[in-house]
Amino acid sequence: MTAFVSGVGFSSVSAQKTVCGRKTFSGANVVVAKRNVTGPMMAIAIGRKGSVETYADELKATAAAIASPGKGILAVDESTKTIGKRLSSIGVENTEENRQAYRGLLFNCPGLGEYISGAILFEETLYQNSAEGKPFVDCLNELGIIPGIKVDKGLSPLGGAESFETWCTGLDGLAERAAAYYKQGARFAKWRAVLQISPNTPSKLSLAENCWGLARYAKTCQDAGLVPIIEPEILMDGDHDIARCAEVQEEVLATVYRFCELNGVYLEGSLLKPNMTVPGADFDGTTSPEEIGEYTVRTLQRHVPSAVPGIMFLSGGMSEEEASVNLSAMNSIERKGPWSLSFSYGRALQQSCLKSWLGKEENVPAAQEALLARARANSQANLGKYEPGSEKSLDAQGTFEKGYKY
Repeated sequence: MTAFVSGVGFSSVSAQKTVCGRKTFSGANVVVAKRNVTGPMMAIAIGRKGSVETYADELKATAAAIASPGKGILAVDESTKTIGKRLSSIGVENTEENRQAYRGLLFNCPGLGEYISGAILFEETLYQNSAEGKPFVDCLNELGIIPGIKVDKGLSPLGGAESFETWCTGLDGLAERAAAYYKQGARFAKWRAVLQISPNTPSKLSLAENCWGLARYAKTCQDAGLVPIIEPEILMDGDHDIARCAEVQEEVLATVYRFCELNGVYLEGSLLKPNMTVPGADFDGTTSPEEIGEYTVRTLQRHVPSAVPGIMFLSGGMSEEEASVNLSAMNSIERKGPWSLSFSYGRALQQSCLKSWLGKEENVPAAQEALLARARANSQANLGKYEPGSEKSLDAQGTFEKGYKY
């Protein structure tokens, strides 16, 4: 069993006595705080049932490492069909060899670990080797990047809801798959639920189904040793203003964390991946990065527990530069929440890289430098220090797609 107390400076000891009035077992790991005050030490149980107690130390350490200052996540978990769209955009055929070559340039990029703490992989990639025969998991570990895995099985129409509303599939067999992914070297997971704003949505059914699914996924993954990234994405589709987005996002986050509590999710060993609080893509007006930052921070402070170590934003189709500028703006705002506000970008980290590569071996150094440029930009943005235009980008328009699926 593992137990925690709050404080500064943690250490692991062997429990061989009564703690908080309860008998503990010899050899159990108890994480206690080295307090700067005199008096007796006290340890408390993590208060969560299931196998999560076995992995609690590791889950907490992994989540904290991913949310390290100046670092974020590279999302390369596109399905085979979606990576095909990316390759097609640069005139490259969607073959396993080409997917391997592209991912190889990403995962063998010198210096990438200075700015990227984790990489979300598709199942094919988790088990794939580089062209030189080295497992991609090993390539990432050598860079100091923690491998993660997309575990959901995609979106399906939600019966009884609006025609465009969906639910996320993949809970069946998740416990077994999560255990296998952990054995293969993954240490965190991602599950993407999607909600959409319209005059009548998200419906109560969509809200309940998607938020409950996220909580069940999170608990299941923690029991297998994987840190869950909880991703309740609110699509940018629509003409609503930023206040309407904030209203919906507050309800979504409140529901997600209520269900996480019911399911016994260990928040210290979890991460959140939300959208920024922004108006709809068809909104007839302008919104500044500062306004986006203010609304986003306010929304998070109202509904995200302080125990969550990191909030890793999705880019949602924003351009590379826009995603960096908006992230930097919110990190320039004084806030009460202790979490790291960072990034888990896919398209907003890879567009310039893809356009620089073009499927040609001789372009790999240029593609890797393009990747590093956007990684540096977002590292600075996490610290609230990004200067707009200071890093090169070939992605002027962004990649927004209505009803985005991958």
